[in-house]
Amino acid sequence: MTVPAALDAAAVERALPMPVAIAAIREALRGGLDPAAGPARSVVPVPHGQLLLMPAYWGGYAGVKLATVAPGNPERGLPRIQGAYLLLDGETLTPLALVDSVSLTAIRTAAVSAVAVDLLAEPDARRLLVFGSGPQAHSHLAAVRAVRPVDEVVVVGRDEGRARAFAEAAAGEGVTARVGTAADVASADLVVCATTARTPLFDGALLRSRATVVAVGSHEPDAAEVDATTVCASTVVVEDRSTALREAGDVIGPVQAGLLDPDTLVGLAEVVRGAVPVPPSRPRLFKSVGMAWQDLVLAAAVFAGSRLGEEIHGV
Repeated sequence: MTVPAALDAAAVERALPMPVAIAAIREALRGGLDPAAGPARSVVPVPHGQLLLMPAYWGGYAGVKLATVAPGNPERGLPRIQGAYLLLDGETLTPLALVDSVSLTAIRTAAVSAVAVDLLAEPDARRLLVFGSGPQAHSHLAAVRAVRPVDEVVVVGRDEGRARAFAEAAAGEGVTARVGTAADVASADLVVCATTARTPLFDGALLRSRATVVAVGSHEPDAAEVDATTVCASTVVVEDRSTALREAGDVIGPVQAGLLDPDTLVGLAEVVRGAVPVPPSRPRLFKSVGMAWQDLVLAAAVFAGSRLGEEIHGV
């Protein structure tokens, strides 16, 4: 049996500086990748969380991510989401690499959001409000700053100490940063929701008409970080319609209540390819649940950029 080589977090981070990750996601969508083509995520409840199985195939590679979600882990000093990514050769299905999926997930989620933000947000958007202070909040700050001239950051978090630490870290990167409240939505150009909240974080009536909201915290049909007011007032962009209608509680709730026509949901690939224009006169919402193709695209990029990839594939 072929034993795949391990590519750790350091290898992932070396291979995927945020601009590279963003470009890889964008180019895969431009190149014809169909987010709807892959199998649905398998979610297996276990006593202390969930096991997630996410297989995909694209561009000469196949792969599968085994992820675990353990809500009690942060109290133990462990990541809430852990796992590993097994990358395979697309033709022979030979295992090529076992990729650290904590770093891979943090980067890929934010990179996908940045692709959406670059298409949806005002070109001069500079005031960013972040709900959450964990790994995804940090990754999204880097990702949004890679595509927009953000110079003012406000963080809202349940843990005051972590929120202050996030603001201090952001200030150390040359932006004005402070801890705020949900009311700061009223002045934000960009809002990122990266939390474990199961109920809406802010009143959508406060949103500016040209604001862009990104919600990435949940892949469960009974959880929502944004309210129906936000959803119904916005152009809603999702990774894939069928997936959103199965997993995105932020969208499912308004659809089931008869407040949102599911046919109005816009696929991210359509926006990337210029097939669907986005009206500039109303808020824009990108609701992400995370999909297997995203992990595959970036795991392949990590492998291709590693010495191992050079040796095996000559890239």
